[in-house]
Amino acid sequence: MTQPLAPQESAVLALIRENPFVGQQEIATALGLARSTVAAHIAQLMNKGYILGRGYVLSSEVRAFCIGGAVLDRKYHARTKIVLETSNPVESTRSLGGVARNVAENLARLGSATGFISIVGDDDGGQALLRHMREIGIDVSQVVTTAERPTAEYAAILDAAGDLVLGIADMNIFDLFQPDHIERAWPHLAASNWVFADCNLPAEALSALIDRCRNASCRLAIDAVSTHKVMRLPKDLNGIDLLFMNIDEANAILGQTNPHTSQGAKQAALALQKAGAGMAVVSAGAQGMAVAGRDTIEFVNAVRAAPVDMTGAGDAMIAATLHRLLEGDEIFDAARTGALAATLTTECNASVHPDLSAELIEANRHRLTN
Repeated sequence: MTQPLAPQESAVLALIRENPFVGQQEIATALGLARSTVAAHIAQLMNKGYILGRGYVLSSEVRAFCIGGAVLDRKYHARTKIVLETSNPVESTRSLGGVARNVAENLARLGSATGFISIVGDDDGGQALLRHMREIGIDVSQVVTTAERPTAEYAAILDAAGDLVLGIADMNIFDLFQPDHIERAWPHLAASNWVFADCNLPAEALSALIDRCRNASCRLAIDAVSTHKVMRLPKDLNGIDLLFMNIDEANAILGQTNPHTSQGAKQAALALQKAGAGMAVVSAGAQGMAVAGRDTIEFVNAVRAAPVDMTGAGDAMIAATLHRLLEGDEIFDAARTGALAATLTTECNASVHPDLSAELIEANRHRLTN
């Protein structure tokens, strides 16, 4: 969804489509305009998302850009019941994580054109993250690399059933992500149909992103990440088109005590809309999630699973929901596909299902009715 163009902007864009290497003076001569006027029109075309900057790279028709956490994940899966204050036998794995990074990879695997923005360390971990994402076709040209701090790390201790017992994280690098980084990448974000951000970003960066998207044609989705990080969002949620969180996170930002039930999730979702969010998806855990659309609200039941590891299920849900929105689904159908993707992810050991695809979703769609 791009903003409408003025007649002169349309004429400038038409010449750029014919020749992406055309110069500003050539455009000015062809249209009988001053070069400064052409420069102003090109700036507006970038701001509205029709071109992506130097070289007049034209934006794709359907695109998602994810912005937020890129993390090295370490998982320690207990082989027996965990006993505190002593050594416990575990099986350990290392993988790539971060909410926004996981959402980006899931989107790419589902077939959506996807870009990613984050900040990583100038270290082996950062290089591994970028290399993997390039290999699966994600645009990482706007990722910031710094020598000031190491790439973020997260360690999860899981019980024998695969549920999270303790998570510890070094996310200090994200404090370095500034609103200026959003400004530099803005043409890429503005050219997207959907921008997705997680609350690993500092409050200042989130506020700048919301303000920018409020007056742009791209739509903005945000995930809370945790009860602590959701407090980085402004109290006024106007400018956020779609908000993802669980009941605890919703209660934290709303200052409410909605119960952990389907009705509690619905109440929280409606309260988030009252606070300014366009749409809201509030998870009630294994029960399912409340989905508040523009005009009505529904509760989408969780898809029955044989879980191995719960890590990454929420990220898969978000990605599949956004993928289906990009494909033209309404929010409720999109969320049902999201619920299925979440279940499929719990049935593998990885945070991102290595075989996730649109075909895998379709092959399992019958499970939505069981």
